[in-house]
Order: sequence, then C-alpha cells, then structure tokens
Amino acid sequence: MTCWYEGPLAAFDTETTGVDVETDRIVSAAVVVQDAPGNRPRVRRWLVNPGVPVPAAATEVHGLTEDHLRRNGRWPSPVMDEIVRELAEHSAAGRPLVVMNAPFDLTLLDRELRRHRASSLNRWFETVPLRVLDPRVLDKHLDRYRKGRRTLTDLCAHYGVELQGAHDAAADALAALDVVRAVGRRFAARLDRLSPGELHTLQAVWHAAQARGLQAWFARSGLEEAVDPAWPLRPELPAAA
Repeated sequence: MTCWYEGPLAAFDTETTGVDVETDRIVSAAVVVQDAPGNRPRVRRWLVNPGVPVPAAATEVHGLTEDHLRRNGRWPSPVMDEIVRELAEHSAAGRPLVVMNAPFDLTLLDRELRRHRASSLNRWFETVPLRVLDPRVLDKHLDRYRKGRRTLTDLCAHYGVELQGAHDAAADALAALDVVRAVGRRFAARLDRLSPGELHTLQAVWHAAQARGLQAWFARSGLEEAVDPAWPLRPELPAAA
C-alpha cells in the first residue's frame, strides 16, 4: 500500500502585500499538483491586482511591482473564487493540501473571500474538509530539538530539496510539497500508520503546543508578542469581514 507521502499531493502558496492577514492582500498564488514523487507537477497560477498600494518592501521580496500588477493582474473577486474552487476539487479528489505556515496563507485566503466574495474558507469545506499538511509544523514536532530557523529555505536545505526561484508562489509551493515528502520518508516509522486526516487533527494539537512554547519564550525574554495557537485557520475578527 502506497503511503500518503508517496501518493498524490497538492500544494498552495501565495505572495502578498505584507504579513498582516487581516489587512494585507494576495498579489499572486499557485496550486501545484503531483501524483507521485518524480512525476511532472501540474501548476496553476494566478496574478492579482489587489486594488491597494503594494509596499516597496513587499516588492523587494517577490519582485511584483504595483505597476506590473495593475497592468497584468486580474481583479481579486473572480481569482479568489477560482482558487477556493481549485482547493475544494483537490479535497474532493482525496488529495492532501500542503501549505507551508498554513495559518498565514489559508487565513489570508479566508479574509480575501470575506472581503470580495461575502464567503469564507470554512463554507467551502463543510462537507469535504481540507486535510492540510504543514511542513513547518511537522518538522518542528518530529525534530523538535534541532537548532536553527525553520523557514522554507531552511527546511529545503535541511532535507535536501532544491528551491529554484524562492518567493515565487509556484516555486515555493512545489518546494513545500517536496519537503513534506522528505519529512514523510525520514520519519516513516512515526508517520506510516497515520492518515492525512489523522495528521491534520494532530497538527492542530502540535501547533498549539508549539505556540504556547514560543509564547512562553517571548514572556521570559520580556517581549510583548502574541502567538496565535489556531491552526490551520485563524479565527475571524470583526475587522476582517
């Protein structure tokens, strides 16, 4: 029987105007699908004109200028509908969804759906739930005592995954997918008996524990930082509606 990390996976990633899920916007997104390791991935991309200024700091990260997005990007409303439909189709087909740092990308998508479609992410997954695999949460739980940062670039280096064109949504999505496969193989003895659905539930528990640990570290360091324990989607705030 093929283990989940050797079977079909989809991956989702975004590039944005910033890091605040309540106020920032999606400027590009990609969904990458791979039926088995080594198979050629299928990629669907979106470029979005967010209708708001794109800070220079964001452009420095992903290379997408406000002028380029105005000229070539599509309006957010139809794009958000297409993205969530794509994710729903993969869930209905039984493909787990790989999302690096899921509470960021999925919450941002949820807020865009509320903003432009009077909808929500949960509304699309009431009957066929998302089964998310977050390489950051998996790695932090399975190799919790390893020192160092755990960005996507760091995880790629640690697991021997090639990342070409970092901060391109499709490149990042494919790299995250490859990292999840590598995590699965490295920790096969601990993961083989767990289904993606079971892992989804466990990751919510693991992420909450990781958040509590980080919150405690901030407190000991005298830093007033709040860490949200919710995974894979942060709860709605009134200002996001």
